[in-house]
Amino acid sequence: MKVKKDTGWKDIPLGGSVPEPGTSLEYETGSWRTYRPVHDAEKCINCLRCWIMCPDSAIQVEDGKVVGIDYKYCKGCGICATECPPKVKAFKMVLGDEAE
Repeated sequence: MKVKKDTGWKDIPLGGSVPEPGTSLEYETGSWRTYRPVHDAEKCINCLRCWIMCPDSAIQVEDGKVVGIDYKYCKGCGICATECPPKVKAFKMVLGDEAE
């Protein structure tokens, strides 16, 4: 679309439409991360703060317990490690290629 120089922002048609809704399940975003969280199940008290706060729903929970991390969707933001209680520290952030 060609816009004249004297056209104001109110004259430009709306754009950026989303024709079909999507979910993160359609887009694996784990390849973006530099650091990845490593969960220590022995230290974990299963308070589920990490699960609640994870913006990517990458923390896997079964029967009220953290059972793992879905690395296909984890972007390595570190929120899980930050939200884990200071006396617990069940998450450690490591460089992707240094993970155990």
